[in-house]
Amino acid sequence: MKTSNYVKELREENVESLQEQLVAAKKELFNLRFQNATNQLDNTGRIKEVRKNIARIQTIITEKSKLS
Repeated sequence: MKTSNYVKELREENVESLQEQLVAAKKELFNLRFQNATNQLDNTGRIKEVRKNIARIQTIITEKSKLS
């Protein structure tokens, strides 16, 4: 998915669903790190992508909370 489309979709979400997505992304990052440590991860670039998605979600949550 293109980054701009992903960010547009995130901006349309409410804070509660963004919090749920944040928790899910953090769990995924934990699992990816665990797989990487045990040499089971094929696509190590996915770790970087998930980290950036977490940052995007946190940024949008912060923006929405400042507007309220």
